[in-house]
Amino acid sequence: MAALHSTAFCFGGVALSSRQELCFRRGNVKASTFSCPPLVSIPRLSFQSKAFGGDGSPETKDSSLVVCFGEMLIDFVPTISGLSLSDAPAFKKAPGGAPANVAVGIARLGGSSAFIGKVGEDEFGYMLAEILKENNVNNEGMRFDPGARTALAFVTLRSDGEREFMFYRNPSADMLLKEAELDLDLIRKAKIFHYGSISLITEPCKSAHIAAAKVAKDAGVFLSYDPNLRLPLWPSAESAREGILSIWDTADIIKISEEEISFLTKGEDPYDDAVVQKLFHPNLKLLLVTEGPEGCRYYTKEFSGRVKGLKVDAVDTTGAGDAFVAGILSQLAMDLSLLQNEDRLREALKFANACGALTVKERGAIPALPTREAVNSAIIQLVR
Repeated sequence: MAALHSTAFCFGGVALSSRQELCFRRGNVKASTFSCPPLVSIPRLSFQSKAFGGDGSPETKDSSLVVCFGEMLIDFVPTISGLSLSDAPAFKKAPGGAPANVAVGIARLGGSSAFIGKVGEDEFGYMLAEILKENNVNNEGMRFDPGARTALAFVTLRSDGEREFMFYRNPSADMLLKEAELDLDLIRKAKIFHYGSISLITEPCKSAHIAAAKVAKDAGVFLSYDPNLRLPLWPSAESAREGILSIWDTADIIKISEEEISFLTKGEDPYDDAVVQKLFHPNLKLLLVTEGPEGCRYYTKEFSGRVKGLKVDAVDTTGAGDAFVAGILSQLAMDLSLLQNEDRLREALKFANACGALTVKERGAIPALPTREAVNSAIIQLVR
């Protein structure tokens, strides 16, 4: 098992600026206007362009490669659940960011993955690049910004494992990835190109996102989209809805939550199949609706149904949806014909449900992502 760089951080006597804006909402985040003072410059090997490949060797064409695009950051998770951020005595440092979580999740399951995104040219940024490498994720598409910090998120855990976020990005490096910095060759090598919507919020990352997806589409790469709604990061609810839907019709597979269905349909019932079908566009191959411990629903042009989930005691739900996405994409990357066979698709979704369930049993996102052996063992125990 690769090192996970999980540490406990204690905070005391911290004075917050009056400029700092805090917002606590279930499952959502709020951008903070807090600006960190410059870090002390530390001598370090220069990262002017590409980071290292997964094993330091040149990449070759990989027909099962999943390239994940977007944000990577540091989550600070309280060591004790059920407390507010101000009352938490200590925090566990854990790498996170939805696209990066998916990339590591796929690699943990024995698949081939790469990450494209930007972090700060700081200690956290170097740490995240190293974590990807240690987890066998190709990080040659990663970039480092000398003028912006790696994003941080403090995560409040309620006693039931549900989360509230507070983000520090003013702006953070992930928001500053430019189209010219994209590794287009890496994107063209992919079998699947996976992304979210947070990278659509601001320029220049928005243009980089759109350009990367177009390159992938033109190369015949399968597009996977998880909107991952974080409403307070957008200027307004309407801009979030418009931004998320602006790229909706280009995706081949979309994973969405019940909350996101209600948001995108302006309050309609997420359990009504007729409502869900409104989100099924003509080019879509698979629409997945996750329901936490209840499992998931699936919709294709030919069939639809539900796959039950695994019931576990939740410690931290951070990364559960990303683990689910890693589970299904790891299966599809090996064989896209799963989409035409309902029985085989259901088996793949059972596997994905187990990935999500095992992730909520530990704190943090990347540290909690399961191996293929752990998932198969959990499925066998369920059958017994």
